Amino acid sequence: MSLKAFHIFFIIISIVLTVGFGFWGVRDYSNSKNVINFILGISSFVGGGALAIYLVWFFSKMKRISHS
Repeated sequence: MSLKAFHIFFIIISIVLTVGFGFWGVRDYSNSKNVINFILGISSFVGGGALAIYLVWFFSKMKRISHS
């Protein structure tokens, strides 16, 4: 497995885990009404979004490099 493929795989797994943790945090907040769980859930969604933006940026960078 190339370093580029591993990097893409790692980013995708990180997005899935981060968004999954976000769902858990928000769902747990609805059960326990503990505000910290809600904050953790929302911040995890924000982190997952940032990772998705990074993934798009990485793909565009790899496309530029491979055509050079």
